[in-house]
Amino acid sequence: MNIIWALLMILGSSTGNQQHNEDNQVANLLKSSINSAIIASQKDVPVSADNPVAKVDPQTTAPKVKGVYVTAYSAGGSRMTQLLDLMDKTDLNAMVIDIKDDAGYITYKTDNPDLIKMGKPQPFIHDINQLMERLKKHNVYPIARVVVFKDTVLAKKRPDLSFVTSDGSVWKNGKGDSFVNPFNKEVWDYNIEIAKEAAKLGFKEIQFDYVRFPEGFEKRADVLKYTKTDKSRVDAVAEFVQYARKQMAPLGVRVSVDIFGYAASVPAAEGIGQDFNKISENVDVISPMIYPSHYTTGWFGAKDPDKEPYKTIKGSMVDTHKKLEPLADQKPIIRPWIQDFTASWLGSGHYEKYGKQQVEEQIRALKDMNVDEFLLWNATNRYSPGVNYNK
Repeated sequence: MNIIWALLMILGSSTGNQQHNEDNQVANLLKSSINSAIIASQKDVPVSADNPVAKVDPQTTAPKVKGVYVTAYSAGGSRMTQLLDLMDKTDLNAMVIDIKDDAGYITYKTDNPDLIKMGKPQPFIHDINQLMERLKKHNVYPIARVVVFKDTVLAKKRPDLSFVTSDGSVWKNGKGDSFVNPFNKEVWDYNIEIAKEAAKLGFKEIQFDYVRFPEGFEKRADVLKYTKTDKSRVDAVAEFVQYARKQMAPLGVRVSVDIFGYAASVPAAEGIGQDFNKISENVDVISPMIYPSHYTTGWFGAKDPDKEPYKTIKGSMVDTHKKLEPLADQKPIIRPWIQDFTASWLGSGHYEKYGKQQVEEQIRALKDMNVDEFLLWNATNRYSPGVNYNK
């Protein structure tokens, strides 16, 4: 194993000096082969939150990702033409597309009996194979978004995989959403089966979202009925992520996880089971959601963080780098979600209309903090025109 790591270090230092594309291709192929061998050797290592496997990138030729969020409705509808045009005319190069959405629906028709049994496929994307061909034609790096433990569909189908109240009904949050149980391996395997099918379709990366227990779970953990193990909530979540990465890496697919932006600035959120570092050391990419609108008065010295996007984003990245520093070689790629929407719900005087200037200020802050990948979030997929994404 030491010899392999030595070769990796040599390749890492030498390929940048290669003068010919052909030599670079050979070097990349060799590095990819070595990485594949290491990944294969890790397959049978037991899953343990206290023992993450050595970090090896399963996809050495991936680009520096600059992407946007795309709903299944947009991906399967007329808006996709506009979004592809945005890719063609700017430095954006990736799309994060809902494959299992916030309600728990699989967003395309599938013949997979396991997915049909556990989920509820819908034809939001009418022809998934045609979509993949369009993405390939436009050189778009495809990322599949899979919402994991927030899953009303599965909770209704299988209350035994969810959280049940004293009257026997499935628990719902204030918005009517139900969650499934992160302690349950059957839930793990269902979501990983979705991820594997996405990989077969051609997605290069799986982005897991809602990798956590419901907000405020610590207040009801002893009241609800659900399957428990001897693991803590933090370890249950971290071990799902590790298990998922071990399943996906041999397929040459990266695993990324979305996480609350403030998680880098505070101790572990044990109530919901999210520990920034325990998740980060088990993924290829970490995507903190650092929308300025989601920080309250005083964060990073900003009276109204939404109105100071540069200061807010820079402050969040200072904390993120500091938080991840102890991980050393286990550090993932940092690829934050940034804001391209107007947070009018904050009330008059506490927000500003977001557009070209505000998006560019966020990108500039990332660049000043040596972060060169990012994702733009707009729930309706209407992105600001005229933005310089290399700011």
